[in-house]
Amino acid sequence: MTLHWKGTGVEVHKVVVGPYENNVFTVRCTETGDALLIDAANEHEQLLELCQSLGVRTVVETHGHWDHIQAIPAIRDAGYEVGVAAEDATMLPSYDFILEDDSVIEVGRLRIRTIHNPGHTPGSMSFYVEDTPLLFSGDTLFPGGPGATDFEGGDFDTIIKSIDERMFSKFSSDTVVLPGHGDDTTIGSEAPQLQEWVDRGW
Repeated sequence: MTLHWKGTGVEVHKVVVGPYENNVFTVRCTETGDALLIDAANEHEQLLELCQSLGVRTVVETHGHWDHIQAIPAIRDAGYEVGVAAEDATMLPSYDFILEDDSVIEVGRLRIRTIHNPGHTPGSMSFYVEDTPLLFSGDTLFPGGPGATDFEGGDFDTIIKSIDERMFSKFSSDTVVLPGHGDDTTIGSEAPQLQEWVDRGW
């Protein structure tokens, strides 16, 4: 019921939780059964069941906004380690390790590369599954524009630069973007709109 995307050696499972309808994704290596959970957002009982059934070993956070972190205490109490970028670490109730930019998280035979995408928050991170079209963008990039920048620590010029230089310039048009809320999109669908976003200012 939770399977969202499937390719050679990889599955993505998705559930939508909490009052802000947060997407929580699980990236699973089908060869080894190991998995990574992206954003312990809310409804911790459901997420713990997901972790147990899909073989989750580690949890990573796209950023530190409260709607993305509500399940962290229960997740850590159950023995799962949680990682976040240093710039957002103080926003979390607790965490276990720091995510560095342009590093690799190994999940079974999968390699998931970290991308620092500041602008929505100073420590916003995206995650790209190497040798797949999958890019998990958190609240940095959505269908139709960037994430909001009117929260503390947000900056519009920074998020535009981050999207342009670290997403649009690096990934092919058929790359599937899986955001922290709402529907998937692709780089090819969003990149032509960049100037329109700059002109409108949000």
